[in-house]
Amino acid sequence: MNRLWVRMSIAFSAVVALWVIVIVISSLLVAQSGIRESIIMQEYQAPNGLVDSLQDYYRTHNGWEGLDTALIGRSEEFAIGPRLGLILAITDENNHILYNSSPNTIIDFSSLASWSSVPLRIDDETHGYIHLGTPPSQPKLRPDQTRFVMEGLSTALLVMGVTGGIIGLIFGVFVSRSLTAPLQRLADAARAIGAQNLSRRVKVEGTVEVKDMANAFNEMAAALEQTESLRRNLVADVAHELRTPLTVLQGNLLAILDEVYPMNNIEVARLYDQTRLLSRLVEDLHELSQADANQLKLDLHPVQVDDLVNTTVAKFAPLAEAEGVMLNIDMAPNLPLLIADSGRLSQVLHNLLNNALVHTLKGGEITIRTSYDASNLQLSVNDTGEGIASENLPYIFNRFYRADSSRNRNTGGTGLGLAIVKAIIEMHGGHITVTSEGKSGKGSTFTVEFPIRTAASLKLAHG
Repeated sequence: MNRLWVRMSIAFSAVVALWVIVIVISSLLVAQSGIRESIIMQEYQAPNGLVDSLQDYYRTHNGWEGLDTALIGRSEEFAIGPRLGLILAITDENNHILYNSSPNTIIDFSSLASWSSVPLRIDDETHGYIHLGTPPSQPKLRPDQTRFVMEGLSTALLVMGVTGGIIGLIFGVFVSRSLTAPLQRLADAARAIGAQNLSRRVKVEGTVEVKDMANAFNEMAAALEQTESLRRNLVADVAHELRTPLTVLQGNLLAILDEVYPMNNIEVARLYDQTRLLSRLVEDLHELSQADANQLKLDLHPVQVDDLVNTTVAKFAPLAEAEGVMLNIDMAPNLPLLIADSGRLSQVLHNLLNNALVHTLKGGEITIRTSYDASNLQLSVNDTGEGIASENLPYIFNRFYRADSSRNRNTGGTGLGLAIVKAIIEMHGGHITVTSEGKSGKGSTFTVEFPIRTAASLKLAHG
């Protein structure tokens, strides 16, 4: 009883039944003798109706002289009775006929008592009557015939009512089930999603609202499936990244305990390098989790981008020279101040330069360019390295993703650097893109775009 389709079926059936009852009662009332006349008489007695018009005519003409001629030209105003086969007669106070809607019909005044009549009163005196009745030419039914006709009519209406009710009930159930079936399938799919069957989808059908709900559900299920896949991959990647240095640490420490390796500074340095790797991985994960929770704090202040670029490039110059890679700077003049966290921007540029240097062979070049327009400042890092294959480009900013399938840490790092870069840039209200032809020597270009904000926005950011 608490199901939606049951309630809708009952509602449909109740509406149908109500209308059937109204139709039956109305038909029975209208079929009864005198009902039509009474209804029409009420129309005649309405304000500005036939009764008011006749009373005004009597006052204006001080009598009924010429009424017949006047009414002939205005017969449409009171034609409802004659149109239904009734006779409208207007008489004076002595029942002398003043107007007859059926001139060819002789009215028997002895039968006027069975007609519906309304007096025409002027100044509290009766000066005429309106009569409405059945033409005498229509055959009268005997009481037993009238009862037979009424019983037949009642039976017919009852059969029609029951048949209409059954049809309405069947139609209501069908419509209710068709409307609620997609909702039931949606509920079943939701239970399947709750049971970790994230591949479950629902068929998009039904009304516009139900289709919108089904589409939204499928989008939610796809997002959950992707999130679950990323979570599993993240757990597997974290376990892999932690396992390697921990295994090295355990092996070296065991070898030292077994006196296979001597306990000297060289071995301690090796162990220290592994702890640094672990520390960097944990710190990167911590920064990403803070960014996900919008808790990565930014120390916003005006930053001179050209100074920041020159300082960062100067730090990489000795390493680039040792690798045989040339660093170039193409700086646009008069760069505007950027409202940003200089430490985080330096981290972004550091990660991009380190990534470019790792993938650029000896004799290659890395170029840092800056430009700006009225609303944005662009910074790009272009290299002439091995490039990124087109199938890898959509995933290059994903966590732990490496274009190098061998997972070589020397070429791929922890796989978190570019994810951190993207998170920092987006927290500044900017975005980053990458382009590459996927060919060695053509390299890749990472382009960062920051909105140029004013000092007023800096105050707003600090609250």
